[in-house]
Amino acid sequence: MGKEVNGVSRSRFEMFSSSDEAVINRKLPKELLLRIFSFLDVVTLCRCAQVSRAWNVLALDGSNWQRIDLFDFQRDIEGRVVENISKRCGGFLRKLSLRGCLGVGDSALRTFAQNCRNIELLSLNGCTKITDTTCTSLSKFCPKLKHLDLASCTSITNLSLKALSEGCPQLEQLNISWCDQVTKDGIQALVRSCPSLKGLFLKGCTQLEDEALKYIGAHCPELITLNLQTCSQITDEGLISICRGCHRLQSLCVSGCASITDAILNALGQNCPHLRILEVARCSQLTDVGFTTLARNCHELEKMDLEECVQITDSTLIQLSVHCPRLQVLSLSHCELITDDGIRHLGSGPCAHDRLEVIELDNCPLITDASLEHLKSCHSLDRIELYDCQQITRAGIKRLRTHLPNIKVHAYFAPVTPPPSVGGSRQRFCRCCILL
Repeated sequence: MGKEVNGVSRSRFEMFSSSDEAVINRKLPKELLLRIFSFLDVVTLCRCAQVSRAWNVLALDGSNWQRIDLFDFQRDIEGRVVENISKRCGGFLRKLSLRGCLGVGDSALRTFAQNCRNIELLSLNGCTKITDTTCTSLSKFCPKLKHLDLASCTSITNLSLKALSEGCPQLEQLNISWCDQVTKDGIQALVRSCPSLKGLFLKGCTQLEDEALKYIGAHCPELITLNLQTCSQITDEGLISICRGCHRLQSLCVSGCASITDAILNALGQNCPHLRILEVARCSQLTDVGFTTLARNCHELEKMDLEECVQITDSTLIQLSVHCPRLQVLSLSHCELITDDGIRHLGSGPCAHDRLEVIELDNCPLITDASLEHLKSCHSLDRIELYDCQQITRAGIKRLRTHLPNIKVHAYFAPVTPPPSVGGSRQRFCRCCILL
């Protein structure tokens, strides 16, 4: 084997003879052709490989296959394809996405792990055939693994987390959403041996309790993102441990965790000043008192999902308008106590002119066209949701569009006006009732 150039031996270049008819092959150095190929996607590389023997060598060289995303081919990818890719790429491969590749199982991933020991990012999201055996292989052969996505791999158990803790100490981000067999024992093993964890996605891990969160709070000081959506057993106790131990937290999702109270908002305000994203949809015990503390201490908030936080009023919007100048996305759907006055404060706050991009007001029955008038000065506003806002009119939307011509307005108007009720008072119909 001759001297290597960018991972390709000079003996391979000997295939390019001076008699090659293609001008590009005669004029460009082969090292430059290899560099050009490195910018091509999977499909284009495969097409180039069919042009000639010379291009086949360059296009299929492992150095061009450092990042591979096979999501678009998920229905066609079987285990043998992954095995062949791993043998060709070897140590060059750094990032591989097999998201949705239902035909890939443990055997193929063992071969992959043995051949691609420098892998840093691996997505197996939705690869439902894989089991704990795959994580054992990754632990044994892939010590440089940093990002691993196992979402919806429902056969994964605590054994996987224990294996990863033993062989992948550099792990920074792990997604085990909907792996509902995982319990606190797996979380404990993981966080004790992976001190660099910055992102944990535990959505739908319904067996997790406060004890698991206490382990995270005690061992993950670098944590930035935590998703606990629909982890219905967690309470204030566990989340307060997170707040006290993870001061760098920037994104927290606890939507569907119905037991939490204002104590969480107070803990976030006191301990997590860099919080940017907060999702607390369907947390119906949260009130204006908690959001006031949060807003006054977390001035970097950019996205808030408050859908079905049914106790909040205009007071929360007033606090957000004053203290959160970076706010970009705000969901207030089903917050039925919100009125035009709260939107008026939001529309005149520091976030309104240059920051606010999305506001969702679905099923806010007290909102009228006056709110749309208050939002006219929000020059960055890209989308507004107004489904089932009974007092919003087409005329109001039209006036808003004269000021914000590119805005996307999602609203619903019944094709016919419902008849008045017998008592003479106007009866309100939601969209579902009209359709039914």
